[in-house]
Amino acid sequence: MSRYIAVIDLGKTNSKVALVDAHEATELTVETQPAQTRQTDGYTSLDSDAIEAFIKSSLRKLARFHQLDAITVTTHAATAGLVDINGQLALPVMDYEFQGVDDLSEQYNAARPDFSETGSPRLPGGLNLGAQLFWQQQFLPERFACARYMLTWPQYWVQRLCGAYYNDVTSLGAHTDLYAPHARQFSSLVASQLWSELMPPLANSGDSLGNLTEPWCNATGLAPTTTVHTGIHDSNASLVPHLLGADGAFSVISTGTWIICMSVGGQSVPLDESRDCLFNVNAWGDPVSSARFMGGRERELILQQESSTQATMDQTEAFEHLLATEPSSQALLMPTVVQQAGPYPEASWCWLKSEATCCPAQRACCISLYLALMSADCLSRIGSEGPIHVEGPSAHDAVFTAMLMAITGRPVMVSQAETGTSVGAAMLVTRPLQLPENRAIKLSPDKQRWLQSYAQCWRQALEEHLT
Repeated sequence: MSRYIAVIDLGKTNSKVALVDAHEATELTVETQPAQTRQTDGYTSLDSDAIEAFIKSSLRKLARFHQLDAITVTTHAATAGLVDINGQLALPVMDYEFQGVDDLSEQYNAARPDFSETGSPRLPGGLNLGAQLFWQQQFLPERFACARYMLTWPQYWVQRLCGAYYNDVTSLGAHTDLYAPHARQFSSLVASQLWSELMPPLANSGDSLGNLTEPWCNATGLAPTTTVHTGIHDSNASLVPHLLGADGAFSVISTGTWIICMSVGGQSVPLDESRDCLFNVNAWGDPVSSARFMGGRERELILQQESSTQATMDQTEAFEHLLATEPSSQALLMPTVVQQAGPYPEASWCWLKSEATCCPAQRACCISLYLALMSADCLSRIGSEGPIHVEGPSAHDAVFTAMLMAITGRPVMVSQAETGTSVGAAMLVTRPLQLPENRAIKLSPDKQRWLQSYAQCWRQALEEHLT
């Protein structure tokens, strides 16, 4: 049984390789490098060469100090490698933020299936993977014709590592337009665009697909007995520990560049695709009601804009200062910083009462409050019930988790892991001896009242902002 598992965890902002003790369901160490893009063939693409060099370097470093039994992969969605008969890229891997894809919006909209079939809302740029393929087929037909397989992003790296050609449903089911989650089959778009031959077989997210190839063993120092496993979409990796330990309805908020809210066992409600609600597909192949917004990117953009002013206190001190004031006098951040996404895709963001909260650290707290309020908004749209589990960077944000508990009135549990996805991906390879421990958020009555009052002010302001 594999115990020490290297998880290649490719996010939109950072590439990571984590070493996970699968028996204890804990991360032992994490290597990180910022993600990079480049301009190739008329569009923005991910720098797959830089990523591969980073993966090799990280595995080599881990192999010097640790035993590694297995490798698996978890990545962001809306990304795929089109590979030729030799397993090499026929075209560069498109960055889903490339806006040129919208040049064919009218034609693609006429071709794509309805939301009722795919559970995929129509998204801007290349966030629908089908739109990327459509654009490449139209603008680069000769290069596109050289493709033998379309491999979703985790499975592209699996092919690089062990030579196996498979996809998995968690990546196919992440707003691609290529999959029908309730029918558990490819959508009508695949056949209508003659892409069926590009689709390799499907494998379960934790399946062993082969051993590390000799070139990779030579490059990393890993043993040829190192197994390589199918891999999984990152938000669904965050869901895995809770699916294994589920007892009734619950929700998971996976945080990173995107904040993705997922409801399991909650109320069955119609999803509004115009509000960035969708169906994801979990590791067992089941549809999961979800809603999302680009929360991590929004925080990054606002902090970059205000980077000229340095914070003079830490978050804990800044939050205590806020709690000592009237909630109605504090700054309020209105959506949406990254437009065309989230529950208010057309709204233009702004600060209200920004002059009242001029301290940078306190304004950073107000950003965390905003992200929690937006997350609660998303949860309300997907029939969410039961405890809320927070994974990823926001699990370590005390302001975010406090507001989330105050506004929902439900238990909030936070992950102790750094990445939030690596442990879940590893648990599909080897089930742990015990599930990861999560910490329950606790609130004093005074803090809860302050947060609820601030939330009421924010909601009232939001109504006026949207009119």
